[in-house]
Amino acid sequence: MPTVVRDLPLLDAILSEWRETIGGDYAGYRNHVCRVVNVAFALGDWSEEQKRRIVIAGAFHDLGIWSAGTADYLSPSIALARDWLAREGLEAWADEIVLMIDLHHKITPYRDPRYPLVEIFRQADLADVSLGAIRRGLPVSFVGALKRAFPNAGFHWRLVKLLGQGLAAHPLSPIPIFRW
Repeated sequence: MPTVVRDLPLLDAILSEWRETIGGDYAGYRNHVCRVVNVAFALGDWSEEQKRRIVIAGAFHDLGIWSAGTADYLSPSIALARDWLAREGLEAWADEIVLMIDLHHKITPYRDPRYPLVEIFRQADLADVSLGAIRRGLPVSFVGALKRAFPNAGFHWRLVKLLGQGLAAHPLSPIPIFRW
């Protein structure tokens, strides 16, 4: 069984800047990111650099929900990630991380071999959003260990609220974050 990685200092450093903005959803969002990151780590044999990219994409992938106050949050999330990468001197990683964020709700698989983390991140987010029903071959015991280590803390309820807001604001296109 894959190991649950509990200590993610890079994630905590990034999210600490946004703690006040995220407010009462902070624990739920952090735990969601921790679950997604752990699933992505478990789905491959990644280098330390690739793991850093997964953590960075994880930290920013839904952050626009709170920074921009919108259910159409991919562009704001991408802008935050680009700004952070530039500040940290990691612009060379931007193409892949932007794709990881932009396509994490892609309906169909991402198939560009230049950026293998894009598809892995998409699968990892889907595993968590589906509450572990879609596990990509990972053991049920691993998914259970993730849920115990990083409780939901209302994150999926927040997603239901966002869906409702999207339906009210844009009844013909309530979920603009999905990609084909």
